[in-house]
Amino acid sequence: MTPAELSRTVLRVVRRAVEEDVLPAPVPERVAVERTRPGGTGDYASNVALRVAREARMPPREVAELLRARLTGTPGIAAVEVTGPGFLNFLLAADSADETVRELLRRGPVRTDALPLLEPGPEALARLGHDAAVWGALLPAPDAELLAQHERNPLFRVRYAYSRTRALRRNAADLGYRAAYETPVPAPELIGLLGGYPVELDVAVRLRAPERLARHLVAVADAFLRFHDTRFPGAHREGARYVLPLGDEKPSAAHRSRLAVAEAAGTVLAGGLSQLGVSAPDRL
Repeated sequence: MTPAELSRTVLRVVRRAVEEDVLPAPVPERVAVERTRPGGTGDYASNVALRVAREARMPPREVAELLRARLTGTPGIAAVEVTGPGFLNFLLAADSADETVRELLRRGPVRTDALPLLEPGPEALARLGHDAAVWGALLPAPDAELLAQHERNPLFRVRYAYSRTRALRRNAADLGYRAAYETPVPAPELIGLLGGYPVELDVAVRLRAPERLARHLVAVADAFLRFHDTRFPGAHREGARYVLPLGDEKPSAAHRSRLAVAEAAGTVLAGGLSQLGVSAPDRL
């Protein structure tokens, strides 16, 4: 289950509860889900119970428990818990990671024209160039950092990570194989962030906060570099050294699946940079 599908699933459950007169409140137009914050549990959380409780004149936790009971057992959702004043917390089923990667490879990231683009001033454009000026308007930093081709520069890390996904694709093609998610890949941090991209984009649009999307892209890039690049701090060697075969090793289902995760990361990074009006070069 992807985050977008989770949102639609929760909305359907709320609608049924209203139609059955169990929940005396208007049906919201949409249900927002976000990555779980510190103090929560599971993969995603929603405040829909708190929003609906106000109209229903019911305690938020009572609404949350009502929805939890109806959501428990839904295919794709492994567990639902209520935390705090009435937040719903969702643990997605294990096959949700597979679905996230396959969906990104098949359809690409969600796109929208509603995200406000920043227009940096002429002075910033002259000093930094278009991409660094736009990024600096989103996540302010000293000019030297914005221009540095170094991992201390978040923009460089995002673009470098994207260029590495393209390099892996080229190298795999030279070895005669393509990405295909055939076997689970142990990269929960990276795949979770990829699945959260539509959610973060939706929140960025709703709050008119493109900087939030920029921060998410940095998190995706850092997770990908830990997955792929053994030189990057905290790198996971099980991902890095096996994206491509070693020596005389033949490409396997594991290689094709790891390449699929890398390509899914590249799809999100390129799509997110495009949404922000920043270029994504294939080679750096």
